[in-house]
Amino acid sequence: MRTTQMFAALALVLASAFAALAQDDPLAREVLGKERQELDTLKSGGYDQFASLLADDAVFVDAHGPATKETVVSNTKEFRLQDYTIENPQFVRVSKDSLMLTYKITESGVSHGHSFSATVYVSALWAKRNGKWLCLFSQETAAH
Repeated sequence: MRTTQMFAALALVLASAFAALAQDDPLAREVLGKERQELDTLKSGGYDQFASLLADDAVFVDAHGPATKETVVSNTKEFRLQDYTIENPQFVRVSKDSLMLTYKITESGVSHGHSFSATVYVSALWAKRNGKWLCLFSQETAAH
């Protein structure tokens, strides 16, 4: 029992430290900005801009399994966000030009002609390639 409490306390401390990192780390702020830009293109219908933020060799994983950039971009044309809220962004620096971002998103919109609302946990790996930020990997897991 004490071990569980100790791990819970450690997790809280680390979560606070990661949240502080976002405030102080220019890379974390930049990557969170790119993630928001990506989501905002799904609100505005800027699907070409959405595609330009994804690496050609990117991999995306959700309840349907892994997908390529081509598949995601094709499916996204039938998807439009109306609203979203990002909660508790956390960051892990992978290298000087890459960062893993995790967060909880509450979103609503229209997908393939049907209204939806969802709460999802997201992990996204962003890296700077040839001076441009690109999403290399993203995984979404439904929150319960």
